[in-house]
Amino acid sequence: MKFVCLLLPFALFALFGDVVVAQDAGSDRAKNTVILDKIAVQNLGLVTELVEERDFETTVFAIGRVEEIPSQRSVVSSRIAGRVVGLEVHVGDTVKAGQVVARVETRQPGDPPPTIELTALQDGLVVDSHVRLGDPVEPEKDLLDVADRSRLWAVAKIPEPSAVGIGLGTKARLRIPALGSETIEATLERFAVDADREAGTVEGIFVLDNTEGKIQPGMRVEFSLITASRSNVLSVPRIAVQGSPTGRVVFVADFDLPNAYVRAPVVLGEQNEESVEVISGLFPGDEVVTTGSYALSFAGGGSGISLKEALDAAHGHEHAEDGSELSEADKGGKGKSAGEHDHETDLDHGNGLGGTLVMAWAILATLAALVMTQLWWKRR
Repeated sequence: MKFVCLLLPFALFALFGDVVVAQDAGSDRAKNTVILDKIAVQNLGLVTELVEERDFETTVFAIGRVEEIPSQRSVVSSRIAGRVVGLEVHVGDTVKAGQVVARVETRQPGDPPPTIELTALQDGLVVDSHVRLGDPVEPEKDLLDVADRSRLWAVAKIPEPSAVGIGLGTKARLRIPALGSETIEATLERFAVDADREAGTVEGIFVLDNTEGKIQPGMRVEFSLITASRSNVLSVPRIAVQGSPTGRVVFVADFDLPNAYVRAPVVLGEQNEESVEVISGLFPGDEVVTTGSYALSFAGGGSGISLKEALDAAHGHEHAEDGSELSEADKGGKGKSAGEHDHETDLDHGNGLGGTLVMAWAILATLAALVMTQLWWKRR
């Protein structure tokens, strides 16, 4: 008897389960599909990217600043006292080593008093001036600062807990916001001699080529230090992922409907500054929306076309309101007046109320026969 009772829920699920699952699948597709027209796609600026397996890097994020290399800065000064009677360069000028940059009238007697020429010690940029014409000059006074900025330091402030595993030779991608989205590949060449106690960071130093002169000291730098790499990892750009932390979703271009995008739940893994690993929910070859995915989260059916109408036009035949295929019974009953049913068709194909009742009666009768047989066997 207990065995029969255990079988009863499974029998009822076999009877009704397929219908429920089919209805849920259809309603989910209709609810999760956003259908737009070409104008709406252009207004949202939608961009898609193909999902594929690629190398995935584990990174540590840090921020920092551009600084001059101390050894590449020099000053112009005078060995004798006097006053400035000539300035040949100004802040922002480029000079060559040996070029005359100032003239100083000495205090030695003469008419006029003798003058000396001061020259630059290195090639570089005049970055600071401490005198004007007529200013007195003393040997301990700096007149001009010249810096060679063809190479600069990018100093990363690495959080101490994240510094584990980061050593000399670590590769990194650097982005300077003032220069746009361009990334710079660099290698960690040295550490600062002291850690920053207040900030809790260790300073890592990268050398940047600046022959074009676009980088300036003081610019903010964003660092992605690469600590590990894995191959054949399914990942998508981070901007493609939307939703709450407990319900991450991406929008996937529908495989056969133009300008249609399906909201697909995903399970995510590790992430870096650019990409996020996808554990489940996507397959290689899917097209996910990257640029515009956030706006798509709030977009309704901008085209005014329902899922049924779009599928009808794409496939050349009619579909149910939820987008599912019509059954033979639905197709056969099309055109009948409201309230009419084809009971013979329902019974023949096991669809409709008549077919359901027949199947239910057969299952219940079978279960009753099993119960009677079991009771008779116990008595005997």
